Amino acid sequence: MRVALLLFLFFTLGLVSCAQQSIPKVLEELNDGTVDYISVDALQNMEAPFILDAREKEEFQVSHLQHAIWVGYDEFDITKVLQQLPNKDKPVVVYCSIGVRSEDIGEQLLNAGYTNVKNLYGGIFEWKKEGHAVYDENQQETEKVHAYSKYWGRFLTKADKVYNQ
Repeated sequence: MRVALLLFLFFTLGLVSCAQQSIPKVLEELNDGTVDYISVDALQNMEAPFILDAREKEEFQVSHLQHAIWVGYDEFDITKVLQQLPNKDKPVVVYCSIGVRSEDIGEQLLNAGYTNVKNLYGGIFEWKKEGHAVYDENQQETEKVHAYSKYWGRFLTKADKVYNQ
């Protein structure tokens, strides 16, 4: 989808300088601002939101936020979400590695009528940077986070990086 095209542009056209990039700059460049952000701190204080993981299954299995529901990105199916989360007014927070894929999924949720959708600013990378726990597929706390690729992995600063499981 959009991420694949953007990655192609990054690597073939050299649009992004590795030395000058940061999560805020990447989000500013790649996101449209169609889904409001929520900070890690604000999510910590939010009462019982649905937390949706918009990463690939392999990434989710390495680690995820506690109680997160995997919805994927390439495999995302809005009909499954509608079945799992019928209350469209309940808060929903979507996250991915840093917040790019989760904006796309958040847009689909908003288009489906969900009224309170937020995109976790900085994603799971920021979550770990702020010192919060993540859990593996056995619900055991872990320091591992799937970094998606070497390009994106440079933004993951406070976890054990995993590239392939």
